[in-house]
Formats: sequence, structure tokens, C-alpha cells
Amino acid sequence: MLVQVVKSKIHRVKVTGADLNYIGSITIDEDLMDAAGIIEGERVQIVNNNNGERLETYAIPGPRKSGEITLNGAAARRVQKGDVLILIVYGFLDIEEAKKFKPQLVFPNEETNLLE
Repeated sequence: MLVQVVKSKIHRVKVTGADLNYIGSITIDEDLMDAAGIIEGERVQIVNNNNGERLETYAIPGPRKSGEITLNGAAARRVQKGDVLILIVYGFLDIEEAKKFKPQLVFPNEETNLLE
């Protein structure tokens, strides 16, 4: 049997943009994606600490060292620039592997979204 567990989390990043006219997704600074082990196209759950919204989309890389966190397409209506988000990615593991697994937790600078 497989269980779904938290694979990685980027904790408390600020929205830097919202682009309603983009096809869809969330653009994440590629340095943050690498630190969290998130790959391009991977499903990401977005938790908005400002309004309680939860939504899912897929990740696309943004410029390195930019701190970019941009919600694109319809998701842009669910955030405002400056909102604080938690980004969570889940994975499936067998039960015994899941008991030993430790997720990649990333805590960037809360003002700049950059790794320190």
C-alpha cells in the first residue's frame, strides 16, 4: 500500500505577482524549487495565509535569485501581491519508507523570498 506524505515545503513566501492572462501555474524562483526538490510541472498545493484559500496548480521555474512567486491564470484571482503563502508538494511512498522519510523544508527570507 502507498501513502501520500509531504515531500517538500516552501514556508512563508510572499506573492510577488499575479498574472491573470497567463495560461496557468505558479512561477517559483528556480533556487527555491531546487532547494525544495520541486521539478518543473510538478503539482503544488498553495496555502494562502492571508485569506485561507487553498488551491493546486503546477510549478514553472522563475529566474534564479529573483525571489519570484507569481500566480498565473485563474489562480491569480485567489491572491494579492504581498500575500504570504506556504507551498506544499506531496509524494507517494510505501508505508515503511514513509515512516523513515524526512521532507525537504525550505525557510526563505520572509521579506525577499531568497535563500540565506
